[in-house]
Amino acid sequence: MKHMLIMRATADAVAAYEEMDFETVINAMGAYNEAMITAGVMVAGDGLAPEPGYVVDFSGETPLVTDGPYGEVHELFNGFWIIQTATADEALEWAKRCPLGPGSKLEVRRVTDETDFADYADNEFVKKEAGWREQFEEA
Repeated sequence: MKHMLIMRATADAVAAYEEMDFETVINAMGAYNEAMITAGVMVAGDGLAPEPGYVVDFSGETPLVTDGPYGEVHELFNGFWIIQTATADEALEWAKRCPLGPGSKLEVRRVTDETDFADYADNEFVKKEAGWREQFEEA
């Protein structure tokens, strides 16, 4: 099963991170990534730049685009990994190994797959999605 590890940090955590030696940060994250790659669990992962960013708000009659990526800053979403593990517990074990500090959080969410849509197996787009997944895997 796939899980997404979503890296979030408070503004204080970001400020502390900016005070750290950047090469130390690169080395810690690089070693974490390498461990997941070596174990065969990492599918994808990237950091997110703070700017430019936008928010598309669908609460009105038409979508409203504003500068983002955040409204009121309480937590910043600043990176993610997609990992493939046998169980949710294994995904949690990998999440706990992440070299993040105080004020940071790592949200662990299961990525949906075809089994989540089994009741709609005859749906045109559910069928198309299976083909799309194959195309992405071949690329």
